[in-house]
Amino acid sequence: MSGSQAPVVEMLWEAHDPHQALDARFGFGDARSAGRWVADVLDEHWGVRVDSCERIVLSDGNALAWVDTPSGRRLAKWSVLPGRFPRLAEVARLTSWLDGRGLPLSAPFPTRDGRLQVEADGVSLGLQRVIEGDLLDTTDPGQVRAAGAVLARLQDALAAYPHAERFTTPTVASPPLTQQITEWLDTRAAPLPVAARDALRGLVAGAPPDRLPRQLVHFDFRSANVLCADGEITAVLDFEEARHDHRLVDLARATVLLGTRYHDWGPVPPEVQAQFLAGYQAVHPLTPAESGWWDVLLLWQALAMVPPGEDPTGWGASALRRLPQP
Repeated sequence: MSGSQAPVVEMLWEAHDPHQALDARFGFGDARSAGRWVADVLDEHWGVRVDSCERIVLSDGNALAWVDTPSGRRLAKWSVLPGRFPRLAEVARLTSWLDGRGLPLSAPFPTRDGRLQVEADGVSLGLQRVIEGDLLDTTDPGQVRAAGAVLARLQDALAAYPHAERFTTPTVASPPLTQQITEWLDTRAAPLPVAARDALRGLVAGAPPDRLPRQLVHFDFRSANVLCADGEITAVLDFEEARHDHRLVDLARATVLLGTRYHDWGPVPPEVQAQFLAGYQAVHPLTPAESGWWDVLLLWQALAMVPPGEDPTGWGASALRRLPQP
């Protein structure tokens, strides 16, 4: 690595000292040695010369490094959590497949021998192109509608992914939506106002039969994972939460969480949620069955975000505004 300056080290969301985390979790005594390690791995497996490593961001047992190369800026992403290695390999295959179908995302670069994800030195590491753009601005109606349209396109593609079964877990089949929501109300909703719980139970009781198909979905579509430039969505990031679920649950969750980033999570106003849904429906209009479940799922996801104690960002007030009016 020709650059002599040590990379900046930051935490993505945790309130920890990043240099202590770099040492304790990843085994690097300082930022410069971490940057040299990244350069050596990229040279060995990808044949990429790193001119400088400018920034390393840490989150749990995962790290991202932004590097400059003769071919442009690249992003190295690795994990030291062995239990996640198989999932990371599957995510690399999935994003490569989606990239081939024209979806906006950062696809992995294959190594010299064609691998999309490398396991070496006790880590699992992949290399991507850096996508230029800013995080989704939910105060911009054009960006919000564009994000809704992209989610619909992404779900259409994910429904056709030929290896979706690799994202299933060997557990019992997921229960119907009515049962899922009722069990959530019975076991996790005690801190919520009685009126909110009763309203959701009433909506569930009046919902149509659960005939919504399940498929592979992103399940973490929000501002922190959507990049925009010049009014266009340039990339959907972080497919590591991909799972099998109803696309309408994925949409409702995204609608509720749309404005969340890394700190001080808070809800977006109803008009922003409506803009997001309008963009989605421009590509995938809701079916009658989906329309019958929409208010149920949106209220469920909104109530699920209400914290049990203090609520400085207003999740409770936002959710209670969704209650049916007498």
